[in-house]
Amino acid sequence: MSDAALPIPGSPEADILSALGARSIVLVGMMGVGKSTIGRRMAARLKLPFVDADTEIEAAAGMTIPEIFERHGEPHFRDGEARVIARLLDGGPIVLATGGGAFMREETRARIAAKAVSIWLKADHDVIMRRVRRRADRPLLQTADPEGTVTRLLTEREPVYRHADLTIASRDVPHDKIVEECIETLHAHLCGVPPADLASAVR
Repeated sequence: MSDAALPIPGSPEADILSALGARSIVLVGMMGVGKSTIGRRMAARLKLPFVDADTEIEAAAGMTIPEIFERHGEPHFRDGEARVIARLLDGGPIVLATGGGAFMREETRARIAAKAVSIWLKADHDVIMRRVRRRADRPLLQTADPEGTVTRLLTEREPVYRHADLTIASRDVPHDKIVEECIETLHAHLCGVPPADLASAVR
């Protein structure tokens, strides 16, 4: 990596990279919370590669995620997902967006805890429903009652997502504002910069 590709020395981004070492940043949370969009922009800020686990799973399987679900079922998909995430984390540091169910598997959570800093992008039910309605390719929402499914998944998954190292509220504000909050929170978490100092530095 050339110097031109590195963040400015002394910047929060450079501090974060230095503190991460070989660890990655992993985004977890429900479908529709913006993991890929936020992850891509965060990776650009940190000059790290961005990887979407779902895209990698599709490439490894040679079929789309809806096809994997349809042909082989969810357990088969989850096994493949765990293997792909393990491989990606071994090749860090990267910014990795994971599928909504990936963090539910204990073995994957343990691997993420050992090899990455995890950020839960937390959105409320209404925000998620508004966003996922725009897309028809969510296998878990191919049900008679997608809203009920989202409510059930939130109830099951939120207690587990809370195990992530950091939590950022995903809401309807410009993506760059959420990216900025992720960077500030990571900086505070990794480099011990208290949020009060951040607030005064921003003023």
